[in-house]
Amino acid sequence: MLDAALLSVPVIAALVGWFTNWLAIQMSFYPVQFIGVGLVGWQGVIPRKAEKMAHICIDRTLRQFGDLNAVYQKLEPQHIIEQVISQVTPRLDEYIDEMMYETQPVLWDNLPLFLRRRIYQWAREQLPARIENLVEDFGDDLDELVDLKALLSRELKQHPDLMNRIFQQAGSVELRSVINRGAIIGGVLGCFLAAAWSIYPAPWLLPVGGFVIGFITNWLAITLLFAPLAPRRFLFWKIQGLLLRRQPEISDIWARLVAEELITVEKVADAMINGNQGDRTRAIMQKHLRPLLDNSLLMKLGAQVTVGLSGYTELKKAMNQQALLATSDVFSNPGFNKERAPVVAGVLAGQMKALRPAEFQDILRPAFREEEIQLMFIGGVFGALAGVVQFIVLGYSVW
Repeated sequence: MLDAALLSVPVIAALVGWFTNWLAIQMSFYPVQFIGVGLVGWQGVIPRKAEKMAHICIDRTLRQFGDLNAVYQKLEPQHIIEQVISQVTPRLDEYIDEMMYETQPVLWDNLPLFLRRRIYQWAREQLPARIENLVEDFGDDLDELVDLKALLSRELKQHPDLMNRIFQQAGSVELRSVINRGAIIGGVLGCFLAAAWSIYPAPWLLPVGGFVIGFITNWLAITLLFAPLAPRRFLFWKIQGLLLRRQPEISDIWARLVAEELITVEKVADAMINGNQGDRTRAIMQKHLRPLLDNSLLMKLGAQVTVGLSGYTELKKAMNQQALLATSDVFSNPGFNKERAPVVAGVLAGQMKALRPAEFQDILRPAFREEEIQLMFIGGVFGALAGVVQFIVLGYSVW
């Protein structure tokens, strides 16, 4: 009976090590939304710290690269111009019709067809130069027009699971390794506990030993992800933090998912129009679109005579609003966003790979640093419960 009891101690300890590490990983990701009442409850560590990690990532990568204007140049502005023109031109007549029916439906219905066609043709001729100047102007001021941190905060609040998916895909191999190593570490610690039990079989030893094993394995699980910072030799092995060891691969995965999910061309364009600097963005658009009416004396005089000065002003406002809708249509194109995502990902990944280990760690570690003690304590509690169960099953009792 004694031999079986001693043998069961490291086996149970290995199970405790595996389970508590698995539980720590699960509690890092889930639940995505807070579950509880008041201050009593839990939300996954990573969803809760998603904004903080994303902000640090931007500070350490895009900000080091320079600014959004530099990234914009890598997006090839000429390609963006071609995209806008190719998307808007086929629908230009439709946009003009919508604008005119909104402001002057009677006039537009009664306008001779040849005049309508003349207006369509004139707008198509003017469009390329206006779009080119507009895109160039945006490129010069992009860093001031878009608040990346505000954009990331908004997206992560609306989709709190995004950072979970990024973390799970980027570190899936390492997370499985941590869980499996928990069993090994637990088993080794269990051997020491078994030796102590054989010498001093006190009723409290297994629960206390289980708490220590659960606490230590969770501490090691988190530590192994991030330490040591630099590779070190230990006997025949070269050891380094599991996530740090795969910095290039994790950088590629992280950057790709951020570019595809968070910093897309569509979301940046939306942030320009509807963000804190939206008024300035619309002013730039008006500056470049106003000449579509004003630069043609015939169009200007004709519009003012037929609809009056106030109607002419309303017409320009409607044109600006229609331009905003057209912009949304252009940059919401899935194919264009998918095509441009690798450019942003390449910039982001290149900067992440160039970070020193301590800087790279600082992108990932904040998700855990403030919650480590809670995760370790929870692991210890489950270890203690396992110790109690083991004590009862083995038939020992306190007299």
